[in-house]
Amino acid sequence: MSDKTITIGFVGDVMIGRGVNTTITNNGYIYPWGNVLPLLKNTDINIINLETALTHSNKKVFKTFNFKATPDKIKTLTEASITIANLANNHILDFSEEGLIETIQTLNKAGIKHTGAGMNKKEAEKPVIVTKKNNSIGMLGFTDNEPGWKAGTSTSGINYIDISKEDDCNKALADIAKLRKETDILIVSIHWGPNMREEPKKHFIDFAHAMIEQGADIIHGHSAHNFQGIEVYNHKLILYDTGDFVDDYAIDPILKNDHSFFFKVEVSKQRIENVMLIPVLISGSQVNLATDEDYKWCMQRMQHLSTKFGTKISDKGEVFLFSKQY
Repeated sequence: MSDKTITIGFVGDVMIGRGVNTTITNNGYIYPWGNVLPLLKNTDINIINLETALTHSNKKVFKTFNFKATPDKIKTLTEASITIANLANNHILDFSEEGLIETIQTLNKAGIKHTGAGMNKKEAEKPVIVTKKNNSIGMLGFTDNEPGWKAGTSTSGINYIDISKEDDCNKALADIAKLRKETDILIVSIHWGPNMREEPKKHFIDFAHAMIEQGADIIHGHSAHNFQGIEVYNHKLILYDTGDFVDDYAIDPILKNDHSFFFKVEVSKQRIENVMLIPVLISGSQVNLATDEDYKWCMQRMQHLSTKFGTKISDKGEVFLFSKQY
């Protein structure tokens, strides 16, 4: 790895609320990261979907699941060198605007950048730009979850888009094209689609392709709670769904949402150099490196799901980006 190459760690949903919050209180701030912590500490940038509010608020909105962690659990994120959190999702307003405000204040105080939600439409749509090794990395956050939480001109909320609506897609694509002019590497983090789906529907694939065509280099997808296939499109990277990374969720015996990956991506100016998949397993509110049969299941399933997109992945987790590697 050259001194001009930037290593970015991508993971899926990080839910440190509910039972995980209690487990952290009892076992310490670094507990949820298990033996994956050295990987997180050995990157230049780490990007997560923050699937919980960091708040003392008790103003619970009416829905099936509401997730919050006490604000001191920000130390769990800082100890893992989390750089950017996507907030465009269906849990960031679980404890009303009060919870959103405290979450944003807590992230800001800790120096963790965020995108996808804010006090108004302008803030929710605002991208993050991080400079590393003289390279600028830009990220936008979107979600098609919780349309009632869409930020307005003077109301707080999320950067919501309806992927089935042309106007919403065009607005998102225009934002991507604008950010393309300001950054070397452009990432779109998007919380999209229903839970527990083996693969994305066609209009999601079409929209992912359109985002790449407008200038996105990496699509960081999440929401299904299980990982989906990977596509290399125009030499750019589409992670349709990165699954879960830390949580206390019930486990689906078929989709095995407790299995996923640490997605390690090396980039240089306007180019993806290398992608490695490192299998992980969630157990007892903690993520650890997958071993033996769990490792094998993760890798074989990802290879199977990605074959549908023409993507080849080695047994060691290397994603082949260029045809000469096939």
